Amino acid sequence: MYKACIFDLDGTLTDTLDSLTYSVNETMKEMGLPQITREQCRMFVGNGAKVLVQKSLEAAGVPEEEFFPRTFQAFRRIFDKNCTYRVKPYEGIVSLLSELKARDIKLGVLSNKPDRQAVHVVSRIFGENIFDIVWGQKEGVPRKPDPSALLLMAEELMADPSEIIYIGDSEVDVQTGQAAKVKTVLVSWGFREPEDLRKAGAELIVNSTEEILKITKEQEEQYE
Repeated sequence: MYKACIFDLDGTLTDTLDSLTYSVNETMKEMGLPQITREQCRMFVGNGAKVLVQKSLEAAGVPEEEFFPRTFQAFRRIFDKNCTYRVKPYEGIVSLLSELKARDIKLGVLSNKPDRQAVHVVSRIFGENIFDIVWGQKEGVPRKPDPSALLLMAEELMADPSEIIYIGDSEVDVQTGQAAKVKTVLVSWGFREPEDLRKAGAELIVNSTEEILKITKEQEEQYE
């Protein structure tokens, strides 16, 4: 029986692409560099803020060693103020979380977004009482696809890996779930196309929150 669902944040629970694109472009504007497109940003996210800035600098055609320190510092400041800009939950997410909560399934968020902003976005969009635990990227904790944080979160939620469902939207999430050896579900509405997820090794891709709910009930039905 599944005891917990752990979700990625950006592209899985919430559509945050506008907030990320806006923050990157305000940063690039401040640095006097070319801006990126929304579609470029879509492909740059998933591996944390540092990689997002590195890829944006690469797209601008400037030397990373010269521009990265100041650009990253500016991005952190700008994104901290704008991390909820036009952010909204995807269709069906709020109802899904309420249903899971009502069934006493523990809920977690594990994101490569910086921890301060991840916590703020979740609190602002979903309130304080939906998720049992929310972790963003912290110094000293390997970021996804390293499975360490996911397995530590499972321990915090008092669940064995076999009792966890991990839900994400990117190649990073495929790798994370597989490395942790947990049930891994990829959503089709996020920042990657289903074909990209299949190429990355995704075995289970869903098109609606109703499908996620059905998966959480599979083990229960086996024991009825």
